[in-house]
Amino acid sequence: MKNCFAIRAENPRIFEQRSPLTPDQVQTLIQNNGLKVIVESSDKRFFKDDEFRAAGAVVSTDTTDANLILGVKEIPIEDLPVDKACVFFSHTIKGQTYNMPLLQAVLDRRVTLIDYEKIADSQGRRLVFFGPFAGLAGAIDALWILGRRLQDEGIPNPFSQIRQALEYGSLQEAKSAVEAAGEWIRNNGLPETGKPWVIAVTGNGTVARGAGEIIDLLPVTHISAPEFKQLQAGNSFDLQRLYKVVIDCDHFVKPVDPDTQFEWQDYFQHPEKYQADFEGYLPDITLLINCIYWDVRYPKLVTCQDLKRLFADSKSSGLKVIADITCDIGGSIECNQRATSSANPCYVYNPETGETSDGVSGAGPVILAVDKLPTELPVEASAFFGQALMPWLPEMTQADYSQSFEALQLPAEIKKAVIAHHGSLTPDYQYLQGYLD
Repeated sequence: MKNCFAIRAENPRIFEQRSPLTPDQVQTLIQNNGLKVIVESSDKRFFKDDEFRAAGAVVSTDTTDANLILGVKEIPIEDLPVDKACVFFSHTIKGQTYNMPLLQAVLDRRVTLIDYEKIADSQGRRLVFFGPFAGLAGAIDALWILGRRLQDEGIPNPFSQIRQALEYGSLQEAKSAVEAAGEWIRNNGLPETGKPWVIAVTGNGTVARGAGEIIDLLPVTHISAPEFKQLQAGNSFDLQRLYKVVIDCDHFVKPVDPDTQFEWQDYFQHPEKYQADFEGYLPDITLLINCIYWDVRYPKLVTCQDLKRLFADSKSSGLKVIADITCDIGGSIECNQRATSSANPCYVYNPETGETSDGVSGAGPVILAVDKLPTELPVEASAFFGQALMPWLPEMTQADYSQSFEALQLPAEIKKAVIAHHGSLTPDYQYLQGYLD
């Protein structure tokens, strides 16, 4: 039925509280655009069924009448409809091995798959995303885990009063807790460990800016990557200061050819001409928050060998926690061996053996690798995401998905995000056939 879309209940086997739209946003679409909205009943979603009913939606387990089905995470293969248009984060565009069976099922069931991750403007800038909230929740959790690790080492510290992001009723409540830790630092100083206190954030996109918003609530001294190097060279860190450094790709990679200079556009177009230049930072970083985009074409930022060299002498490293917010398994943070959940968010990576153990105790850095961090701030994350999605929904809901891809009437930004249609990969995504094969 045209002018009707459904919000599906997320997979009950995963921790997911977000919704692509809030009840208030659903009400606006119903009242202003005359859309019909079906919401699958869910007791895991932060927003309750009754809130959607009050907004004018139909709460039901039957989404047959919907012309379009909205989700957040992947729809399990067994729940995929037939000949329906579905919008969700498919995690297939890099040819992710674990989701190739899902993509094949999408083709077999003739699903029109629209991926939020590929909704972008003419410059390739993403338009519908949770990005800042991965950074916000990730930084809160990173400080929480840092506090736990220091406590485990017998070091009283101000970060131990910070809790996991999901334990707060709102983002503001979490921010107040971080601010309280900052006030503790102002009044009492930082513990003496013989190493600098440095929080390093990699990248400068929306995820990194979200993380920085949290870290900036602490009494940090901002330094640039070159200033960090100068302090290292002179062994002149003030051990009672908390430093924050943002390290972007112009300072974490270098050209393979020593006679050339780093160039932004050249790096993005020809990453094979560059190599990582990050290992030197590691000895004086306390908490590393990794927020960069990465795929297999790009250098790895922190390799397992880097960490093995660093931790060969336990006194040479102050590195306590690596929060890999982008969570590419074996990717830019090579020691990220597995994704974790909010219920069991971190593990220690042993650089000598390559083994991992849940929790914060053990030889090596603690790795935070939660792959669904925005769900720990479900109210604000859903509202932010829904606000970006709302303008596209009237046309998406009115589209005739029975037409061929060429005839399909969708805004250009949405049509570029159609990965599969009528059992075939669309032209821009034909490369995925190689991964399916």
